[in-house]
Amino acid sequence: MMIDYESAKAAFEKYVAQYDLSDNKIRLKWIHTYGVAAYAQRIAEDEKLGEEDIQLAKLIALLHDIGRFEQIRQFNSFSDNNVSHAHLASDYLFKENHIRDFIEDNQYDEIIKKAIEQHSLFKIEEQGNKREILHIKLIRDADKLDNFRVKNTEDVETLFDISMEELAQQKITDRIYDQILCSQPIAAEERKTNIDMWASWIAFIFDLNFRSSFKCLIETDYITQNINRIDYQLAYTKKKMDLIKKHCNRYVVWRSITK
Repeated sequence: MMIDYESAKAAFEKYVAQYDLSDNKIRLKWIHTYGVAAYAQRIAEDEKLGEEDIQLAKLIALLHDIGRFEQIRQFNSFSDNNVSHAHLASDYLFKENHIRDFIEDNQYDEIIKKAIEQHSLFKIEEQGNKREILHIKLIRDADKLDNFRVKNTEDVETLFDISMEELAQQKITDRIYDQILCSQPIAAEERKTNIDMWASWIAFIFDLNFRSSFKCLIETDYITQNINRIDYQLAYTKKKMDLIKKHCNRYVVWRSITK
């Protein structure tokens, strides 16, 4: 086995130790990393991948958001409008050659690099060999699945820098609502309010790739929990979010039983 996940994990912990884990945003991304690794392992196992690809999927998950820590330190924000966290990660690992801190063998470098660079794109580029595309899709699904957990457990203040009360007063725009009811993912530039952003995270389901990902969502019921978490103060928004909840839950069930 050319991939030693436990050794890579120790190197990751050493890297994270440079940052302030009492910072809620830093702590969030530290915990998120291991959540994504767990989902990556589950998807890979459900897809009956070999042990080498299971370990590779976990390693990619371990490294996928390594750029977030420096992004937060510099900008105190998760917004890629400041700097692309995927590019920060790629540069740190491959331009500065820190990838060797996590794995000695270079045979997986291109797969890791492409998966990290494309994990947060609106759409994947579909360029690469079959194995590269597999791991790009796998990290994207694992990342989205743990993001549902994050939105269900983390403080709104950490996610948005506003209070839950302020968030609950906001409106979902018609454009976002219509796209979700057409089962379309939402591009960042389409969002106008924080409720739009919240709804766009629910719309991650329209960009999932593996049947096991939909099964995970059924087991966790995160769509219902995430939507119900906010006590929407505008009747218009409450009604629209209830309809989104019904549509998205039906979509997940359908995708869990179809190829």
